[in-house]
Amino acid sequence: MRFVVLVIVLSLPALDLVVTAHLARVTGLPLWLWLAGSLLAGLLVLRSERVEFRTRTVAALHGEQPLLRDMLDSGRKVLAAFLLILPGVVSDLIAVLLLALPLNVGPAYARAGSRR
Repeated sequence: MRFVVLVIVLSLPALDLVVTAHLARVTGLPLWLWLAGSLLAGLLVLRSERVEFRTRTVAALHGEQPLLRDMLDSGRKVLAAFLLILPGVVSDLIAVLLLALPLNVGPAYARAGSRR
């Protein structure tokens, strides 16, 4: 069973690279441009989230913001950044979907933010 899980985990990035190579061939853009662009985007998201996480943690320690929602939001963005850093278009699409999820919206979040 462990071998099957290992094969699945190791084959997904390889299949993702095959899909990316095919997409690069179809679009005419060089493969390195696809990979470098997603790497740069992932590093930028990770860097900006590091700064935002510090700010939100200090605000939560002062009681200005709820901690759990901010941790969930930071975790989602860090996971998306790591998926962007991984080579491949499929992982990039999953990362964009993670970033586009409408989390931390709605009445509960509005009430928590209006306690100032």
